Amino acid sequence: MFIQTQSTPNPATLKFLPGRDVSPATPYEFVSEEEAAASPLAAALFGITGVSNVFLGSDFVSITKTDEADWAVLKPQALAAIMDHFVSGAPVIAEGGAAQAPDEDETVVYEGETAEIVAEIKELIATRVRPAVANDGGDIVFRRFDVATGIVHLSMRGACSGCPSSTATLKNGVENLLRHYVPEVTAVEATI
Repeated sequence: MFIQTQSTPNPATLKFLPGRDVSPATPYEFVSEEEAAASPLAAALFGITGVSNVFLGSDFVSITKTDEADWAVLKPQALAAIMDHFVSGAPVIAEGGAAQAPDEDETVVYEGETAEIVAEIKELIATRVRPAVANDGGDIVFRRFDVATGIVHLSMRGACSGCPSSTATLKNGVENLLRHYVPEVTAVEATI
């Protein structure tokens, strides 16, 4: 098994491509060892000293290191853990695992014209933004749209979370795209 690695715009994050599906239906992010218990792969990676975040994308794993960790030490250990996981045949998410999928804020119900605007925003994010962000080892999730101000709230995950260029991605990329296609959008803001 050959695993490729790619750098990301976030110097604290590396993207690992095992050459097979990782989590094709739903991306997952784990920010603690406790959360990682839902995934044998994420749990193994959190067992490595210096891992602070694990993001499972469709065909990749993004690992974010702590400031103190060194990729020269961490990378070979991560490669070994990913290889061991896939060779073992264990599932990425344990059966009955309590991993949380990245859904938008489901407490907000949109109706009428606002529902159409939100549907258009979600479609643009799904077809134009998420694939580009996934190339950098991350993900972007719609949270809500404030119809009164025209502000779209999104969260960045994986390599994009905490990335020095994430603000530029949101403002220069995503905001410009949404404002171009959806005139009701006035701005895009990051939400945790």
